[in-house]
Amino acid sequence: MSSQGTADAVHRHQQLGLSDGEVLDMYKYMLLARKFDERCLLLQRAGKINFHVSGVGQEAAQVGAAFGLDRDHDYYLPYYRDYGFVLAVGMTPRELMLSAFAKAEDPNSGGRQMPGHFGHKKLRIVTGSSPVTTQVPHAVGFALAAKMKKQEFVSFVTFGEGSSNQGDFHEGANFAGVHKLPVIIMCENNQYAISVPIHKQLSGKISDRAQGYGFPGLRVDGNDALEVYAAVKEARRRAIAGEGPTLIEAMMYRLSPHSTSDNDLAYRTKEEVEENWKKDGVPRMKNYLIDCGIWDEARDADLASQLAMEMKEATEYADNAPYPKPEDTLTHVYADSEEGGR
Repeated sequence: MSSQGTADAVHRHQQLGLSDGEVLDMYKYMLLARKFDERCLLLQRAGKINFHVSGVGQEAAQVGAAFGLDRDHDYYLPYYRDYGFVLAVGMTPRELMLSAFAKAEDPNSGGRQMPGHFGHKKLRIVTGSSPVTTQVPHAVGFALAAKMKKQEFVSFVTFGEGSSNQGDFHEGANFAGVHKLPVIIMCENNQYAISVPIHKQLSGKISDRAQGYGFPGLRVDGNDALEVYAAVKEARRRAIAGEGPTLIEAMMYRLSPHSTSDNDLAYRTKEEVEENWKKDGVPRMKNYLIDCGIWDEARDADLASQLAMEMKEATEYADNAPYPKPEDTLTHVYADSEEGGR
């Protein structure tokens, strides 16, 4: 489904219920996530931060999904590449940079986990862990709570296609299907599980697996933020109406190495990567906005400069912020018995 080249496509976001301002905000968050990634790569190369896992190439699906949810009520269990998603639901560049620098003010873990292990109580982002896909049964648990308490919220969980082969995914999906829980399960299929290409990971489509658990599964173009938005919005409508879960497989390509510790050209060619840069969702959204007549190159340059300044400020703040104190190592790790921990 192309967002360019036809008259009706110019108004596609309006047909989906999005205003011009909202779709411009979508693009802003996509570009902001890209700028964060670029800055973190430079910081790691300069020895300022230790490690970075990139989300380059996945911003369109992440931001499109965030806009399809209720950012005042829903609960989120993202995976470690979801910078675009967490920015779109309310995290700030400063908060993400504090995590990258492992500083005490980091809202995710107080500087005690690797970056990308998102957690923000105020924004209802549920903290993640290093073992992949453990967030799926957790998301299903939040959805069960919504159903038991008769509260109108959904839980939204993401993961990569490599981890879709883990038992946590299948157990969570089965439980969600049996109990018709209000959970949206989205696989960001970037076609590589570290160094393993998709044809050595999977037989068939991940979205088809939903049939075995009794709920809908669909595959969407993960480079098209509007297509992902529409899929997530409909999945949320179903969930709130009591119709149960939806599995969404968003197809995309990991344009960067797995992490700053990875040499991706050891397992894929430069030509393959260059070919997939042509499908990048960030310029695709920019071109769509220009086609709509609500954006232009001058405004785009101004936005890029503004976001670069935001990243500069966030970086300087995080660089100068204090590290966690050794005596605070176990703070918030164990419950305080005086506060009802037992």
